[in-house]
Parts: sequence; C-alpha cells; structure tokens
Amino acid sequence: MRKLTIGLVGAVVLAVAAAPAWSDTLTIGVRVETSSVDPHFFNSPPNRQISDHIFNRLVRRDANERLQPDLAESWKPAGDKTWEFKLRKDAKWQDGSPITVDDFLFTVERSPNVPGSASTPGRFYKNKKFKKIDDHTVHIMTEKPYPLMPNDMSVAHLISLKHGKGTTTEDYNKGKGTVGSGPYKFVEWVPGDRLVMVKDPNYWGDKAKWDKVVYKPIKSDPSRVAALLSGAVDLIDFVPTQDAPDLKKNAKVRVWSGPSNRIIHMWTNVGRSVVEEVTDKAGKPIRPNPIRDWRVRKAISMAIDRNAIVNRVMQGSAIAAGQMIPPGNHGHDPAIKAEAFDPEGAKKLLAQAGYPDGFQVVVNGPNDRYVNDAKIVETIAGFLSRIGIKARVLAVPKSVYFSRMAKGHFGLALMGYGSDTGDGSSSLNNMMHSQSKGLGLGAVNRGYFSNRTVDELTKKALYELDQAKREKLLFQAYGEAMKDLGTIPLHWQVNVWASRPGIRYEPRKDEQTVAEGATKE
Repeated sequence: MRKLTIGLVGAVVLAVAAAPAWSDTLTIGVRVETSSVDPHFFNSPPNRQISDHIFNRLVRRDANERLQPDLAESWKPAGDKTWEFKLRKDAKWQDGSPITVDDFLFTVERSPNVPGSASTPGRFYKNKKFKKIDDHTVHIMTEKPYPLMPNDMSVAHLISLKHGKGTTTEDYNKGKGTVGSGPYKFVEWVPGDRLVMVKDPNYWGDKAKWDKVVYKPIKSDPSRVAALLSGAVDLIDFVPTQDAPDLKKNAKVRVWSGPSNRIIHMWTNVGRSVVEEVTDKAGKPIRPNPIRDWRVRKAISMAIDRNAIVNRVMQGSAIAAGQMIPPGNHGHDPAIKAEAFDPEGAKKLLAQAGYPDGFQVVVNGPNDRYVNDAKIVETIAGFLSRIGIKARVLAVPKSVYFSRMAKGHFGLALMGYGSDTGDGSSSLNNMMHSQSKGLGLGAVNRGYFSNRTVDELTKKALYELDQAKREKLLFQAYGEAMKDLGTIPLHWQVNVWASRPGIRYEPRKDEQTVAEGATKE
C-alpha cells in the first residue's frame, strides 16, 4: 500500500484500535473514501467533507444548508450586476500568512482547470468577472442580475497562492503545498486505510473540538457497524437501513437521522439515436433508440413501485419522489406528486409506442456509492421485467461506474444528486438544462436531455431577483422537466449516522460527515 505523508506532527498513531477510554481523537468510519486531498479535484460530498476541515470557502453552509460567513465576513450587491465580498482581515493560512483577494483570484484561475477532474467546483466561477478592489475586497460581476452569487461562492475552497502555485493534485495528496486555512492540518493519507488530520492551535476562527481526526474507509456495511460496536471507530455514516432499527435499541449505540437533499433518480439516455445497451429481444440494436420516445420513458416510470422501494429496500429511510427538489427546499412544488405505480398502464403505453413485446436494456448502477444502490437497481430491473422489458443489471464499483457513465453508452442508469449550492435551482441548472459548456449549464446532464422550454425557464429563474417570481419560474421549469421525464425521480434519501454513547452528531442535509458536527454529550 502506497503511503502519502507529511511531517506536520511528531508521532502519529497509525493503527486504530478499540479504545474504551475517552480521548480527544475522533475516529470516523466512512462508506465512501475521498478521491483526493486536492480541494478542487472532484466536487462530491466525500471530497468536500475532507476539504471542509483543512480549507475554507468565502461562504459556508450549516447543517441545514443556510448560508453563513466564512472567509468572507460580509457580502452585498454593489449595483444591479455586481456583488461585493469583504474578506476577513484576521483570517490566516496555516503558515501564519494573511489571506487576501490574491488567493481568491488564484483559486478562481486554478479550480476549473484541474487535470483529470470530471467535476471541479470551478464551474461556479464561469460567466463571472472578478475585480480586486483592495487586499480584502473583491467585486464579482455578471452580464445580468444574479441572485445566487453567495450560493455559488459557497462551493469552492480557497487555496494559497504561495503554496498552490504549480502544485499538482498528487502533490496535495502527498501533503506538498497542503497548507489550508481551516481548523485542522493535514497529516497523511494512506488510500484505503486512513486519512489523518490534527487540530490547528492557531486557527483564526472557533477552535476545533478534537485534537485529532481519523477517517477510516470501511466500504462493507457489516464491517462498518462491527467497527462501531467494537469501539474501533467512534462514528459511522451510511448506517445500513436493515440494521438501523436494532441499533436504535442497542444501549451501546446512538443513532442520528435527518432528511437529505439527495435525489436518487434514473437517467434515461434520450440524447443518442442508437444506444448499445438498448436492443431488441434478439440483441440487435434498435433504431431509433426507444427511450427517446416519451411514452417509453413514461411506461418505465409507471412500472416502478416507489413505495415498495421506500418500505422494503430502504426500510423506511427514504421519501418517494416525483421531482428533484426535496420538501423544505426552495423550488419544491407540493403539487408534483410521485408517479403512481401502474404496470398495466405501462404495458399499454409500450404497445402504443410500438413495443408491445418490449425490448432489452441494461440497468446500470454503482454498488458502493448510494444507500442500497445495487439492491435498488435489481428491484427496478424486476419491475421492468413485469411490463415486458428484459432488464440486465450491471452494478459495479463507483470508480468504474462514473467512468462508464461519462462515455454515454448506457441505457438506464441509477444516479444520485445533492445540491452543490444549497439552492433549489441547482439540479435544474446542472441536470435539466441542455449541456452548454459556454454557459456552464447542464454540467451533469448525463442523459443528454434537452427541452427548449426548460432551458428558457431555467435561464429566467437564474437571473430573477424577486424570490416569489423566481419560485414560480422554478415551479414551471421543474414541472415541464418532470412532465417530459428528462430523468425519472425515485426517492430522497434519509441520512443515518450512528455513534458511540456520549457522542452526539448533528445530521446534515448535504450528507457530509464532519468532525465539527460531532460533540461530546
């Protein structure tokens, strides 16, 4: 196993053993390991939860996704098309040097251009111009009035110009240049085994609650639970839904749960006229791709019993969905209900579309990314078989899965999406709008969905300052996108954590498992 290390502290305890006595070390067992220590390499919850300890953003979001000051002590409009952000004068990098607008401008330059990254947070700097007013004041300008600027500034973590110039992702992983501004200092990352951080005693903000934090990747659900019960770890995420009821009764465990902003949905490949994973019953390609027909997508949606998935597969730890935005978030339309289970109606639609005997399709999914992901894919394949669609399941590790999805040859694909910015428009901008690199929209539109009405409403909502008018536009855009079934929503996850007695954890809507959310009772 390759060891990545930096000597920020003297002796570091490398092995994590069961420790019955209290210590100031918090050991966290996580299902999904970060893919890099580079804060700009991949914009995902497992990566962001590591970066949040070592680095800061201009604006942060609390457990309920409310915006809070971080490196920016304040922000305000400075004209119709300009926002002004004031950086803290007391904020320091971990080497003691001041944080200035120059560091922010370097972050703006570097973050969208990280080699090998499929999804950098730098896309939130697109279509913006930046002007340094002084060392601690920056103006950000757009072509049109833009209400979501503070939300966009809550995504990318700032890096040091002094230490980041010329620093590669591999350098960050080894600790070279990994000088942040956060409450914890990076110590080492041993991929597949541990990531270690220690408290920065000179942190400019509220002091860290723990002297040391150790992240232990434990992919196996039973092994993660066993590690908690044995005392090898203090806190775990992604508590298996089938184990949660018994764990709640166990005096040696505390269980914490809360709603997620993550929608689990099924991408339908509507963008390609021929898809190698969509064939007739004899295995021959179908021209044109039947999934491009709205009636086929509607039949697939009607064939899925969402309540069965919620109650049986998810053991109640989910909420059936008919749209992308969860209840309680801006843009959620209570009038849009989850699709009713209607297999007979689905068969009729297939026949109307010209496929009375169905066809064959591969139902793809990861087997180590979302809660019960492989089981969900298998269940959906079973539902499809009942309406005459012969479905083959392909569930693979996330590292393989997302690489395959990027090539666009799939038929149906299980995906999850949680808001990057905490705003209800996030999935609309990134998933439902046609792919448009120039505008920075449709960045994760994996199904190549394109609807002119959705695009027009999305752009209007993006620049509407009046919140009531903006919400109405979001309702209209999501209503059209869900009617056209650009993707098929299934359910919103309910996040579940478990800890040792004496440790309280504050559930987060963004799924992140962070040390500062864990406190001693």
